[in-house]
Amino acid sequence: MAELTDARWRTSTRSSTNGGDCVEVADNLPGLVAVRDSKDRDGAVLVFGPAAWRTFVAVLPISR
Repeated sequence: MAELTDARWRTSTRSSTNGGDCVEVADNLPGLVAVRDSKDRDGAVLVFGPAAWRTFVAVLPISR
């Protein structure tokens, strides 16, 4: 399990602007990027390696 105590969460620039569909990202931790649902901050967290995160963001369709 990844240690997320020092995670600095921010709203992703890819999050929707329709009032609540927000994904938060912590990319300040060495060797990983963590992602969570802003509506469930105590819920599950996805953890990516930096290369996997770059690939994920590159192919993620932007919903408008």
